[in-house]
Amino acid sequence: MEHKIIKKDDKTWIIQEGDIRMFILAGDEKALLIDTGLSVENVRGIAESLTGLPVFLLNTHADRDHTGCNEQFDCFFMHPAETPNFERTGKKGVIVPVEEGDEIDLGNRKLRIIHIPGHTPGSIGVLDVNRRVLISGDPVQQNGAIFMFGEQRSMEDYVRGLEHLEGYIDEFDELWPSHGDLPVAPSVISEVRLGAEDVLAGKINGVPKEVHGSQITAYDIGVATLLCEQ
Repeated sequence: MEHKIIKKDDKTWIIQEGDIRMFILAGDEKALLIDTGLSVENVRGIAESLTGLPVFLLNTHADRDHTGCNEQFDCFFMHPAETPNFERTGKKGVIVPVEEGDEIDLGNRKLRIIHIPGHTPGSIGVLDVNRRVLISGDPVQQNGAIFMFGEQRSMEDYVRGLEHLEGYIDEFDELWPSHGDLPVAPSVISEVRLGAEDVLAGKINGVPKEVHGSQITAYDIGVATLLCEQ
């Protein structure tokens, strides 16, 4: 799949592969690639050529469209709760565990991990502290489809995860999701949470749909679509 590179500033880039986004954040000493997309050839080389720095990898979670090129790295940061999901991809590599509150310093660029379970047990967001941007992975999207069907997804945990994320809302001015619109306002977190609560309460009628060979139910919650078990 073709990709393009979007420069946000002298130390921040986005790799756009179809509707999938990866992010490259550079500090003074090293750089972090967030996710490897689905099929970008030599994504590590791209990151290294842009930054001129040693590049490390972090995965927001283990879905295949976020770990497609992980084999280019021997190890990568990931929440330990994602281990079963990553093993199901059949890919290899050493998980370096990161959890709620952990910090990664790239050299005058501090990143903080926020755990947002539900979409997957180990979904995480990365708070770019000084730039006040949250790279949020899949759980928060605007005009996107949020997958909530399949193994280890939980709508109840998802609501709790979004409630937890709302507790950080004063620490960022915008979100950069992996899909859908970019940027996204922090208020979208509450909109998605309220929509998920309405789905759980049976207040929204779903529409049967087939996605990747699975029969699911799609719920239009206004700001996004939740794709849930039938």
